[in-house]
Amino acid sequence: MSSGKILPRRQAIPVLYTRGTHYEVGFDMGRTFGSMIKNFLILSQPLNETYLPLYGTAKGRQIYNETLESVKGSFPQYIRELEGVADGAEVEFHKLFLLHLDEILPQALKHQPRNKNQPTGCSSIIVNQKHCRLLGHTEDALTETLNHYYFVVAHIISDKPQGKYNVKEEHFMSLCYAGHLPGYTMSHNQHGLVFSINTISAELLRSGKTPRHFLTRALLATSNVDDAFRVLTDAGVGAADACSINFSFLADPRQMFYNVEMAPNPDRKNESHLSIKEVPLGAHNYHANQFERIHLDQANELMLKSSVSRMHAFGKYKSPASEHDVRNMLGDVTGGCFCVWRDNGRCDEVVKTIAVGLFDLNAKTFSLYSDNPSLTEPHCTLPLLYK
Repeated sequence: MSSGKILPRRQAIPVLYTRGTHYEVGFDMGRTFGSMIKNFLILSQPLNETYLPLYGTAKGRQIYNETLESVKGSFPQYIRELEGVADGAEVEFHKLFLLHLDEILPQALKHQPRNKNQPTGCSSIIVNQKHCRLLGHTEDALTETLNHYYFVVAHIISDKPQGKYNVKEEHFMSLCYAGHLPGYTMSHNQHGLVFSINTISAELLRSGKTPRHFLTRALLATSNVDDAFRVLTDAGVGAADACSINFSFLADPRQMFYNVEMAPNPDRKNESHLSIKEVPLGAHNYHANQFERIHLDQANELMLKSSVSRMHAFGKYKSPASEHDVRNMLGDVTGGCFCVWRDNGRCDEVVKTIAVGLFDLNAKTFSLYSDNPSLTEPHCTLPLLYK
């Protein structure tokens, strides 16, 4: 039975190991976490107060359908995966797809005000030193998402090539919000790819294009840097909304990290607008939830204020050169309500840090914290899938 209650922070992180086709893996996610998914659909204010009412209008349904058809044209396998989640959890598919459309629907309809309770967080730190190669990430989300996430380790084998990049096999681990596809938070795959995502709220969004969530899902299938850039460019279609991607491949001979800002194309070209920053050996980088290099209008003033505050907090530290440094920075509680580690212990807080992940590329491990990383030990430290 789904209660629709927000619980205090649980010291629990469920992990599902699953193998099969896209639909079967989706079904396993849905069946295993069905009660959590149902509960999240009851609690999600954006879904219930904004997306579903707009979906009920003729124009809203048109935008939904044109975006769904666009994704089916590029990545039919990920639509099947999401259909599996819906069937396994016994929930309606359109509710899950609306979560993946996010703000595309209200923005395309010029629905005012845009949802004020958008996620306003997640910070990433890259350290690229010879002795210390780290990617650290705080995952901040609406308070109703607290305790509504899980890890999926999936091995997907298809009998014939799938989607626009003809993928036959995927093997990855990803943190998933309840009812969402893998790939949009922090993830790694068997090819040595590690990455984290920072949501960016662009003012300009495009319906009928590829929602960022499906592009980052496709990133899980990439095996090298060129593959990754090909997926993010999305030639022929392009991104519908914006985010920043922090990534590296363990086997990259250049030992390069990248931060990529991705946005809908302002010139209406059928490809994503990308700004690529290389973070070479000897360097570090921080990214929050705003464009640092792309000059496009941004929505969500709270998210921008929070990003400025968190980047300011990072700027007070010496350049990070160890796991200890990164843990302290990601656990920083200065800066009032817009701090890096967000949890004042009250349930009325709109946004909380729900988890912290730390990829250690030299040790080939992934550590996960369900509480402040500067004060606690990791909940678990798992080997990366890369052999």
